[in-house]
Order: sequence, then C-alpha cells, then structure tokens
Amino acid sequence: MRYFPSSSRVTHTLAAGLIALCCSNSALAQTSQPPKKQKPAADLIKKQARPRVVPRVLDRATPAATRILVKLGDQRALLLVENEIAIDTPISSGKRAGMTPKGDFVVVQKNNDHRSNIYGNYVNGSGQVVRGGVSTRIDSAPSGTVFRGAPMKYFLRIGKTLDDYSAIGLHVGHLPGYPASHGCIRLPDDIAPLIYDRVQRGTPVTIQD
Repeated sequence: MRYFPSSSRVTHTLAAGLIALCCSNSALAQTSQPPKKQKPAADLIKKQARPRVVPRVLDRATPAATRILVKLGDQRALLLVENEIAIDTPISSGKRAGMTPKGDFVVVQKNNDHRSNIYGNYVNGSGQVVRGGVSTRIDSAPSGTVFRGAPMKYFLRIGKTLDDYSAIGLHVGHLPGYPASHGCIRLPDDIAPLIYDRVQRGTPVTIQD
C-alpha cells in the first residue's frame, strides 16, 4: 500500500520551507546593503580649526629651542618653543594608515624649493602637461615628454637620524580637511615658511596618534 502524508504534515513542511526561505532572503538583504558612505569632504573641512600663531612665543623661537609635534588623529602640527605653543596648524597626512610613520625623528634637510622625484607630471618640450598626477614608480613617460616633480615648497625632510634621508617631510600642500597625502605632512602656504625659518638640521620632530 502506498503511503500518502497527511495534510497536517504537508502543511508543516511547507510552512518550515517558507520560513527558511524568508530567513535566507533576509540575510541576503542584510549582506547586500551598500556600505556606509564617508562623510562629505566639506563636513570634514569644517572641523579643522584655522592656524593659530602666538607672536609672543614665536618671537622667542630660535632653531636651538624649537621642536615640532605632529598629531595624526587631530590632523594638527605644533611648533613648540620650550614647550610653549608658538604655532598650531592644520595638516594633511598620509591617506592610508602607516603612510605617515609615527615616532621620533629629526630634520635632516631643508630645501625651500624642493620638487618630488616620485610624484608630478609628464610635460612636453613646451612645458605643457601631457599626463598629470603621475607616479614614476608605476607610470611610464609618453613619447617626447619628461618628468617634472610636484613642487614641495619649504620642504623639511625628516629621518630617524641625520643620515636617514627618507622620502617623508613637511612642506606646503593642499589641505582638503582630512588625510590625503602619499605620506608627507602638508602645511598651509602661509604657515610653512614660519616653521621652516625657525628650525634647523637636527630639530626634533615627534609624530604621534
């Protein structure tokens, strides 16, 4: 004799199947939700206070008495004169964690008209940009062009020791209100020369969270 399941058992089986299907669809909907968007740059920019210069302290600044403190979490840099704040300025550091190293450094080189040997543009014989925003590490030069490095005015190269010529430094650059550089610490164009003129080779630089 052929066995036929009762209507009650069929009903329970169908109900269980529908519940499993609904749970599966719900989980799929949760995992397919788009990720949260980063806050607009304009909102982040508003959070950066303008540079603050304290003339009373800055007037006492000598290369032998200054040091630089960079706070990555706050996106600020301080020029300190005997532990008093002479300058408190917004910055823009490395766009990814670790691109701007943390620790204790010293100024190893000063160059007020420095250009990058990695980032810049490929230009033709007339100086016109043929390909902009390139990296010599990954971008080849179009035929008939030469590389022109991006300007890094008032460049202060830093390293672990005076013989450590790393690629990281402080210089004039665009500040969008959040970390955006390739590792260097960008400064406002009116603040960079104030710091540049008051430090020397060997000036301590601390970079922290």
